[in-house]
Amino acid sequence: MSDLVTGEAVVLGLRAAKLPSRALAVALDLALQTAGLVVVSLVLSLTLVDIDGAAVAAVTIGLMVFFLVALPVMVETLTRGRSLGKAAFGLRVVRSDGGPVRFRHSLVRGLVGFLEIIVLFGVPAVICSMVSSEGKRLGDVFAGTLVIRERVPGGGGASAALPPVHPQLLQAIGADLVALDLSAVPEPLWLAVRQLLGRIGELDPAVAHQMSVRLADDLTARTGRPAPYGVHPAAYLGAVLTERQRREWERAQGHAFRQAQQQARTAPAAQHQPYPQPYPAPQHQPYPQSTPPAAPAAPSAPTAPTAPEPAPKPAPGTGFAPPA
Repeated sequence: MSDLVTGEAVVLGLRAAKLPSRALAVALDLALQTAGLVVVSLVLSLTLVDIDGAAVAAVTIGLMVFFLVALPVMVETLTRGRSLGKAAFGLRVVRSDGGPVRFRHSLVRGLVGFLEIIVLFGVPAVICSMVSSEGKRLGDVFAGTLVIRERVPGGGGASAALPPVHPQLLQAIGADLVALDLSAVPEPLWLAVRQLLGRIGELDPAVAHQMSVRLADDLTARTGRPAPYGVHPAAYLGAVLTERQRREWERAQGHAFRQAQQQARTAPAAQHQPYPQPYPAPQHQPYPQSTPPAAPAAPSAPTAPTAPEPAPKPAPGTGFAPPA
């Protein structure tokens, strides 16, 4: 178990990898890198048959630098400290403070590792790992890194670090949190609580309980109210942290509401403007009233036929009728 301490006085319960597992991971990585180097060299020797000896030496040196230095640095940087060999054995490279490694850390480890593992056949790395209590080799010492075990046998009990809390105890915690004064708690202590609760599933149960007790004692000393009896210290820390976040959220909501009210009072009242009409409204025109058609005249009663007037008789002595 590593005894590393962060800047917030939080002890990191990291399990440092020892020499046997690290040696097997390095051997697997070297085997894969050597296989890739041999395959690429054979392909180039078959395709480039007309080059001279100097070009062959330059290409060989370039391939060795790529497969033995550049490729491990790239893989370790992109995978956040997990090469193929380390992933196979459940290992990871992290910074001394527990954070993920970056390019500069991987570059230093790769350059120093080429010298101490390949050039010097791993003798300095073995000696340094045996002397160091955390199993560090020279590359880790110069880069400020540490190889840890991510998969720990029998570590499934870490997820059961928080036992179930009785409902009455939960009610007691809620009643105490309402009247709890959190103004005297400094920000570094809140940060330490958040870090512990975020990593409590990865820590050893005994270490997690010890750290929870210490942080809970510091928190109760700042607030002046003891924690309820029978509550796990990590559960109490989580409840207090949740109460602080709830108060901050209510404070932020109240501030936003007051700002909205102030803006509503200072802003001029917008006058109601009717929507513009793109086209004039049509004037209502009454429909033209057509005159009803005249009723047909009633048929007159038939009149009796009149007798035709008798034709005037011609005057005597002439064949013509007298003038009318």
